[in-house]
Amino acid sequence: MRTLLLIGLALALSGGQIPRHESEPAPKTLPGGRNQTEAILKVEHQKSLEDAAQLVRLSRQLRAELKKNDRYIVSLGSIKKTEEIEKLARRIRARMRRY
Repeated sequence: MRTLLLIGLALALSGGQIPRHESEPAPKTLPGGRNQTEAILKVEHQKSLEDAAQLVRLSRQLRAELKKNDRYIVSLGSIKKTEEIEKLARRIRARMRRY
């Protein structure tokens, strides 16, 4: 009961209005008048395309190395390529999740 009284008193003193936050801030613009967010997204999309091309290149090289090795032993270079492939995939995924 006491809690309800305090809430009612707080509402009465605040004019009965609950402060609300703006849903979206005003978009930031670059000196040329372009939207900053769109410019960042465009650059990150280009970086993702470049990383994806490198990812394909590395995976093809890895596949060729694995095919030419007739033994069941994996070289150190192949392991490093798999680590680089993982790093590129994580980088692309992080960019995609950001926005």
